[in-house]
Amino acid sequence: MRTVLVVGAGIGGVTAAVALQRCGWEVTVLERAAALGEVGAGISVWPGAAAVLAELGVKGIERSAALSGPVGLRKPSGRWVVGAADLGVELPVMIHRGQLHELITAEFGPAVTVRTGYPVVTVTQDDSGVLINNELRADLVVAADGLHSVIRGALYPQYAGPRYSGYTAYRGIADVRATDGGETWGPAQRFGVAQLIDGRTYWYATANQPAGQGGDLAAVVRRYGSWHDPIPSILAATQTALQNDIYDLPLPLVPFAAGRIALLGDAAHAMTPNMGRGACTAIEDAGALAKHLQAAPDPVTALTRYDAERRPVATQLVKRSRQIGQLGQLDNPLAIGVRDVLMAAGALAARGAAALRRKG
Repeated sequence: MRTVLVVGAGIGGVTAAVALQRCGWEVTVLERAAALGEVGAGISVWPGAAAVLAELGVKGIERSAALSGPVGLRKPSGRWVVGAADLGVELPVMIHRGQLHELITAEFGPAVTVRTGYPVVTVTQDDSGVLINNELRADLVVAADGLHSVIRGALYPQYAGPRYSGYTAYRGIADVRATDGGETWGPAQRFGVAQLIDGRTYWYATANQPAGQGGDLAAVVRRYGSWHDPIPSILAATQTALQNDIYDLPLPLVPFAAGRIALLGDAAHAMTPNMGRGACTAIEDAGALAKHLQAAPDPVTALTRYDAERRPVATQLVKRSRQIGQLGQLDNPLAIGVRDVLMAAGALAARGAAALRRKG
């Protein structure tokens, strides 16, 4: 049986493990943390990723979290800038990151072995396989080891690595059911609300600040506690907040394939969370990788085809997500006013185009 080492047991890594076991590979997942699992808050599952998970047999992701009230973009006062329906935006399924991880790992079969507490330090390869830490050898390695990927650094030491976006993010879960959703954009800061499939409310916020400054729930309340309803009540029902500075990878992205090593997820294309596409892109990477490994005569050819398919897609998402973040974090009042007018005009044009399509 062909063997593969998957480095990293985040969403992308475990999806790759399930996908590769289904096409006949013996999989060993290497995770540096002491236990298997995911920390975090909510995660968006867009249709492309949902289709991959459904094909892999992952169950429990359903569209049962629709908000009963309006969804769109607002000002801190509550005034609407544009509604999601006006733009024709399809909303994703929202689920807790830990729950999604459990649903995926539930599909691990006997062909998947997990080794936790195993940091990867070195990687070398030759024509016949790849060697990890001068100890573990396999026909193929999938590097799903995240933003600060050790394997990406070993393959491409000249690459600059993660780039700070200029803003930090807060995330939390509130034990209330929100009716309204979407995002609120203020000067240099944003606040978003979404309904999870388990009935709780996931919220996230961003703020311009230097890297490493930190912050907690009290800082979130100070920043956003006076914004429009239901933001104050959501924060009041929150016990704790996670805070992470936001980084992405500079363009151009490095190749996702080097011999018998494939980069996947944040190791390949870490992006800002402004489109909610990071984990979904990793899931889609895993589906594409398995497809090419099934179709190609040898792993090197398969990985070359995988790179050719996935790198252009990821490049556009990194670029677009970065641009959305730059717009959302504007702090100049004049620039903010122009942005809001253009967004409202775009919504009006989208409504008109939709009406014409219905008539035609």
